Amino acid sequence: MIDRGLADRAGRGVALHEIDDDNWRDVADVAPLDDQRRFAPALAARYLLLSTRGQVWTSLAVSADGAVVGHVMWARDDEDGTYWVGGMLTDGPQQGKGTGRAAVRTLLAWLAERDDCEEIRLSYDPDNVAAERLYSSLGFRRTADTEGDEVVAALPARAARRG
Repeated sequence: MIDRGLADRAGRGVALHEIDDDNWRDVADVAPLDDQRRFAPALAARYLLLSTRGQVWTSLAVSADGAVVGHVMWARDDEDGTYWVGGMLTDGPQQGKGTGRAAVRTLLAWLAERDDCEEIRLSYDPDNVAAERLYSSLGFRRTADTEGDEVVAALPARAARRG
């Protein structure tokens, strides 16, 4: 379990957990709101398969007071040594409570503790205003790079360590 003592606005403790026999079904069923499906898959199951089959990403369950409410994944780019955050998905009814923000902050702090972590990156659809607002509020800044049709944003690890 990865826990930095952060809570959402409802006061629920937010932590990240390895995907295991007890939680994988709950994670697979995480679904965005209908109007977000142009930015994210219909279910987090797609991300779980990507982690399992692609063997690049590591999926984590996001919990609030022990109940699965989302999914996030991370990876390290062996070519340039950057760490990446991907597959952030909060279950539709759980959105708007600060759970996603607490989950990302928890993951960022955990990744930034690694001795070889200098920079953390992520990508998002340029039309996804909510994602851009969240990530920029956490200190991510757009780079000139792209991942397909998505913009890439970066955060120095030292900034993630500060919180």
